[in-house]
Amino acid sequence: MKHLLTLLFLFAAGRSLYAQDLPAAKNIVRQLTSKPMWGRGYTNQGMAKAADFIISEFRSFGLKPMDGKDFKQVFSFPVNTFPGKMHVSVDGNKLIPGKDFIVMPESTGKKTMGSLRQMDSVTFADPGQRLMVQLKDKLTWSVAKQQEDYTGVQIDKKSILGAPKNIEMNIENSFVAQFSTANICAIVKGSKIPDSIIVISAHYDHLGGMGSETYFPGANDNASGIAFLLSLAKYYAAHPQAYSIAFICFTGEEAGLVGSKYFTEHPLIPLEQIRFLINVDMVGTGEGGITVVNATLHAKEFALLNKINDDNKYLSKINPRGKAANSDHYFFTEKGVPAFFIYTMGGISAYHDVFDVAATLPFTEYNDLFKLFVAFNKELMK
Repeated sequence: MKHLLTLLFLFAAGRSLYAQDLPAAKNIVRQLTSKPMWGRGYTNQGMAKAADFIISEFRSFGLKPMDGKDFKQVFSFPVNTFPGKMHVSVDGNKLIPGKDFIVMPESTGKKTMGSLRQMDSVTFADPGQRLMVQLKDKLTWSVAKQQEDYTGVQIDKKSILGAPKNIEMNIENSFVAQFSTANICAIVKGSKIPDSIIVISAHYDHLGGMGSETYFPGANDNASGIAFLLSLAKYYAAHPQAYSIAFICFTGEEAGLVGSKYFTEHPLIPLEQIRFLINVDMVGTGEGGITVVNATLHAKEFALLNKINDDNKYLSKINPRGKAANSDHYFFTEKGVPAFFIYTMGGISAYHDVFDVAATLPFTEYNDLFKLFVAFNKELMK
């Protein structure tokens, strides 16, 4: 009976270990997508607030700074921002920022009225005023590191009737030549072979705000990845491994993988000591399984990942993909560091828009993905 009770206790403890991750992850996503974080971007101190939140989580788990001194790896880069007015009317109808229109991220600010001339099936312009309007089926915003000499807006086709003829706008921008930000870097030292390192990474930045009233929450992209990384950080802080487990929360991904490029050029750990890096971005779904970028580059590790999944029936499918410069793993790959980039498939279609919110993020395979990561990392350390 005593042996049976022990087994039951261990089983329950194992279940609670994974069961407690999901509520905590959902809470992290809610905080990272909240209004005070302002889309974790370049206005209202959104990105800085997110960085401080992550550091507080690392400290609460007992992780140490990667360089032994500071969790922040500070650097700067140029970025075009929109902190103020964001008003657009077409043919007398006021449009809603984020829902009806987005400003082209490289635009200069302008207060003016213009008469639009059709240039092609979806493009309209007032050349004299350096104004451009594009009609889109879906609005997808981004970040620009430069400012051009024109002002452009993209409008959801469903928000207007017919071809736009007249436009009135009042858009304010601020070009920041040296925007200061930081990668957030932590580590759990290995108990036996600390100079061999497994790295878990994710970017914490998103698009931020477009004007003073609209922000892009970025729940799946990539609050989900940060929540997942923090769950693993908490787990490994409580369960140190033979190898060191490092965690990097990159900034500037949405501006062109800026943070990960900077890290690989100024590494806080020797890149040759990295046994494997796993980057996660948009892991809040999972109905369709996961996709693994660099699967074709690292066939042995990809086969290992599949074997673990097949043996335990965690995910419905693991899709292989070749090399791609589509997330923060890329510059590590270019430096010869073995790396996967993993994202989940299925679920919500919101992407780089105001509809990527915490309330609709399903977290369908969060617990199973967590178990797969822990098992995969264990095999990597053999």
